[in-house]
Amino acid sequence: MKGRAFVATTFLFAALWFAASSAVAGTSTKQAVVALPAAGQLAVSSVVARSAPSPTASRVKVLNQFRPDFRRQEVLAIGARLGTDGQLWYRLSLPMRPNNTTGWVSAGQLDLHHVATRILVNIANRRMQVLRGNKILYATTVAVGRPGMETPTGHYYVQVRFHPDDPFLGVFAFETSAYSKLSEWPGGGVVGIHGTSAPQLLGQAVSHGCVRMSNQAALVLEKLVPLGTPITIVQG
Repeated sequence: MKGRAFVATTFLFAALWFAASSAVAGTSTKQAVVALPAAGQLAVSSVVARSAPSPTASRVKVLNQFRPDFRRQEVLAIGARLGTDGQLWYRLSLPMRPNNTTGWVSAGQLDLHHVATRILVNIANRRMQVLRGNKILYATTVAVGRPGMETPTGHYYVQVRFHPDDPFLGVFAFETSAYSKLSEWPGGGVVGIHGTSAPQLLGQAVSHGCVRMSNQAALVLEKLVPLGTPITIVQG
């Protein structure tokens, strides 16, 4: 199961760039597609993520350049195509409920760069890998959500990196774009990947949805994992 998850995830991210390039090939657009997946920030004060690459498509979510905590809003683009207006649009992974919601934003409103690193979490195996291309940069044992508060599967990304004040969250932490059924994460419901003050619980299903790792692992990920890093969480 672990091997199949790795192969599937590798294929997914390898296919993103091909699909995006094919979507805009042979057109007259002056905008070049950034290799996908691509992370970055908003180039304007706010954007409307829409249900299709069209200025008239229905709204899915409004994203502001600054979050309520005054941090810049990080975004992750996972697809690209020409819109009905003849301009390049990016399909974004949106930080909202329900999980795995996406929306389209015009390329001119975004400042993106390719992100090569990614995280793969295998819930059944209680393992997390940091990868670049096909290379495993680091692997470690984790704790995941307990029954009824399971860590959600799907595709997400790193929104925030920080040193927690609460020792329960360990020496370093990442806020993700995923939401759990219940979480101790500040703000409520947001899934974190973080260190722990209880390393004896690693390898078990004990959290409220967050992914816990040792403090040693957290310090390694601090060096390896930038903002916008894609995260794939699989069951097994």
